[in-house]
Amino acid sequence: MLCGVLRRLGFSCFLGLLLLAQAPLRAAANPPENVLVLPFSNLSANHNLDWVGESFSVSVFQALSGELPFVVQPEERDNALRQMNVRKYAPLTKASVIEIAVNLDAVIVVAGSVEIMPASSGGRDALRVQAQLYNARKLRHIKDFEVSGKMDDLSLVQSHLAWQILSALRPDAAPTEQAYLAARPPVRLDAIERYVRGLIATAYDQKLKLFTAAARLQPDYSAACYELGSLYYSRHEYRSATEWLTRVAPADAHFRMALFRLGLAHYHTGDFKLSVEAFEKLSQVISLSEVLNNLGVAQLRAGDPQAMGSLQKAIEGDPTDPDYSFNAGAAYYRKGDFDAAIPLLESTLARKPGDETAERLLDKCRRKEAARPGELKSEVLERIKENYDETAWFQLKALIDPDGRK
Repeated sequence: MLCGVLRRLGFSCFLGLLLLAQAPLRAAANPPENVLVLPFSNLSANHNLDWVGESFSVSVFQALSGELPFVVQPEERDNALRQMNVRKYAPLTKASVIEIAVNLDAVIVVAGSVEIMPASSGGRDALRVQAQLYNARKLRHIKDFEVSGKMDDLSLVQSHLAWQILSALRPDAAPTEQAYLAARPPVRLDAIERYVRGLIATAYDQKLKLFTAAARLQPDYSAACYELGSLYYSRHEYRSATEWLTRVAPADAHFRMALFRLGLAHYHTGDFKLSVEAFEKLSQVISLSEVLNNLGVAQLRAGDPQAMGSLQKAIEGDPTDPDYSFNAGAAYYRKGDFDAAIPLLESTLARKPGDETAERLLDKCRRKEAARPGELKSEVLERIKENYDETAWFQLKALIDPDGRK
């Protein structure tokens, strides 16, 4: 596990090894464990209600991924289910649960089922949800959970279950149930249905229609706002993306990713001050080099004097990435500090031979040729990072401090 985490962190694995060497021995003795949330099975004969079971697995996944560093992504889980020919939402035996967990290298597994009980005499449908916690490594059952309520109160029932499971896994660090519920306002049933059906859908237009409907039914529905913002961002519709990403709540499991994409969307529309605000807020939570790089680039464009400090921190976090040294070198060139720019641009070319832009700037620096007025404003020299993967960072943090929180 450790080697995989450090490989994903690139050069920062060297820093990671140093940190681990100084960490308490208990961190190595009790590393965090992969957690898998399986689709909740639908016990009714109506497959049109599969979305209800999916809504519970989504709710539990979001609760755990917001607090734990090792939660298997739903896409990875679903791919494994297809390869194993396991029908999604079908009831699973304990043996099947353990087998799926082993295939996904998960230790802790959450499985569950949803029973929808039709109302009589014109009342409201009710539901009963049962969930189980397993330790796949030890082949044993850990704990059972059961919640129930009216279908109209689906979001509240989901939150109750998610909090119980989170508390069982993090008894000393989970928020109180009152605090957990307060951070997650109730969501309308029809909005939840459209949101979950949007997650299940595969076509862009269908997803857009369903997520838009969910957000219109409940404008403060953070999860739907995140998905809408991400859809628009994927199509480079940056102004629309910012409209929705700004609505993602801090308690949302996607909040950090929303901030990253929000910073990029503002950058691409030329709103550099707002871009700085988004990346700055994110950098206070997670010191990934790509976050610090983008913060520095946005600060450069906004004329913020702290830009060089951010770019230098990005290099310190990952000295092997040629884009980070290039950005700092280009910034020094823009300031006319050729002596500071030269080693940075040389470092870029050492790691990325044939980089024509870096070669051109290096040649100008060596000839002490200053940028002509407006030259650098007419072209975007800085290199922004579009990819964001916080998983390895939090995994390393958890290995160092297993009792800490995100």
